Amino acid sequence: MDLINSTNYLINSTHSIAPASKMITALALFLAFIIGTITNGLYLWVLKFKMKQTVNTLLFFHLILSYFISTLILPFMATTYLQDNDWIFGTVLCKVFNSTLSLGMFASVFLLSAISLDRYLFTLHPVWSQQHRTPRSASSIVLGVWISATALSIPYLVFRETHHDHKGKVTCRNNYAVSTNWASKEMQTVRQWMHVACFISRFLLGFLLPFFIIVFCYERVASKMKERSLFKSSKPFKVMITAIISFFVCWMPYHVYQGLILTKNQSLFLELTVILTALTTSFNTVFSPTLYLFIGENFKKIFKKSILALFESTFSEDSFAEKTQSLDSGA
Repeated sequence: MDLINSTNYLINSTHSIAPASKMITALALFLAFIIGTITNGLYLWVLKFKMKQTVNTLLFFHLILSYFISTLILPFMATTYLQDNDWIFGTVLCKVFNSTLSLGMFASVFLLSAISLDRYLFTLHPVWSQQHRTPRSASSIVLGVWISATALSIPYLVFRETHHDHKGKVTCRNNYAVSTNWASKEMQTVRQWMHVACFISRFLLGFLLPFFIIVFCYERVASKMKERSLFKSSKPFKVMITAIISFFVCWMPYHVYQGLILTKNQSLFLELTVILTALTTSFNTVFSPTLYLFIGENFKKIFKKSILALFESTFSEDSFAEKTQSLDSGA
């Protein structure tokens, strides 16, 4: 998400992709919806009702909530993909569909950045964290994340419209000039500039800046913990590296696709990027929570544990606090 977490991919393409590719991609999206709704719903229930509210559980609850919201959009995406981008759900859902995708995308990347910053402060500034790191302060940060994500998603609620193309199909696409005169050269120029502005802001705020924050924070955390010999195994390194790689792999294809659309690229590479974007975004909304949950765990141990015990071992702050006790005493 939003992701998977995003706007107007799989819908604007004017290409005729092979029917087999459409079927495979649509099937993957439907499966992602079924699996994601069940697993993310389970995670939300456990975090909300079965675990003590801490900064960790609060941040991860809202992160998975952003994934859950994006997951609910997947059936619409798959149906439209099978319909050769013929939008059958009306103008209202066209707007809601894409603004919700944007909301999920921005919320998830902002929350991932917040979690990274939380790990950074918790490790490198333990005394400050003990004084200021509370569920109440985390609630304020979460509220700020959702407000920011909503504000950045509103333009797509305004821009998104249904439009009858030259083939008579109804498409759900962005009208950046907010004008019914689609053929006017003046409006085309305005649309192009607005499109460029939206692309740059989305790329900077929705990918580049969060990616820089995540890499910086985890690099500093890893360096400090290695310096203090707080790692007894390589698992924490694996978790951090996996978080960075999964973020990059899941979101980079989407922004590449948006760049190709901006340049009006008509190559086969665009068609392949459409499919890759659908798969990586659905993977992000469905399997990222599971990835964070199980990474570094021995599978035999996982199957011996109950779901609740596994959640507690993953999201509890006690184990991470033990690793930073020497930092507290040093400070």
